[in-house]
Amino acid sequence: MKNKKILIVGVTGFIGYHLAKYCLKKKWEVIGFSKNKPRDIRRLKKIKYIKGDLFKEKDLHKIKDKIDYVVNLGGYVDHSNKITTYKSHYIGCKNLSNYFLNKNLKSFIQMGSGGEYGKIDSPHKETFRCKPKSVYSRSKFLATKHLLRLNKKYNFPCTILRLYQTFGDKQAINRLIPIVITSCIKGKKFPCSEGKQYRDFVHVDDVVSAIIKCINKKKANGQIFNLGTGKPIKIKKLIILIRDKIGDGYPDFGKIKLRNEETLKIFPKVDKIKKLINWKPKTSLLKGLKKTIKAFEKQ
Repeated sequence: MKNKKILIVGVTGFIGYHLAKYCLKKKWEVIGFSKNKPRDIRRLKKIKYIKGDLFKEKDLHKIKDKIDYVVNLGGYVDHSNKITTYKSHYIGCKNLSNYFLNKNLKSFIQMGSGGEYGKIDSPHKETFRCKPKSVYSRSKFLATKHLLRLNKKYNFPCTILRLYQTFGDKQAINRLIPIVITSCIKGKKFPCSEGKQYRDFVHVDDVVSAIIKCINKKKANGQIFNLGTGKPIKIKKLIILIRDKIGDGYPDFGKIKLRNEETLKIFPKVDKIKKLINWKPKTSLLKGLKKTIKAFEKQ
């Protein structure tokens, strides 16, 4: 049997790195597509790296291989520029899916966002009737609608994973858990909000396992799945937990003001993904934090 070929868009990012690493272990051929070169910490051997921008359709023609699976993790992490955010998360997805429309893909996985639900109260249940608030969330929702139209009209084999917060080894240090871990390792005082928000955190290993399950299950085609644990934690409790695990660090609660429009409770129902593709998170928050802290201490 020929090796499976997977195209990972955004391979130089946090989730892309972990997915690529997993696929290489399984002897899959990995082609990475990204606007930037990988940082040394996330560079992997045996990956064919292609530099390109999804917004530029001509760049997609650099992909010469016959691809079995596409996983779209692409898009700007910085959402301050509204036009760039819209282009990278919606137009980019549209260009990518249209490019592969008649290329006999087995699976196209789109990394969506729990933010697509917007003003809908938690726990979120998978629905097509969403009220996204930010440009980023609206762009993700437009991408979801586009893909499901392709699925309905052309039987395009897409799956949307609406991801909540993820964490793990080699995550950028501008995210909550890495900020807290690195500050505590250094014994620093660091600003925080009051920490009264509730958020759902899923370990990156479980995110990768969900992607692989969706690739391998025909039942996943044309579906939207929430990707989280369904067990939110209060941010203040999370910060104190990390501090206590490390034994140092001084969180300055209340120093950062909450945004006026910030939703206090954001978390998903995960019954559908458990039932339909038999996925559930295997890494508990405590186990995941322990692994992540250990990795950051080594770094």
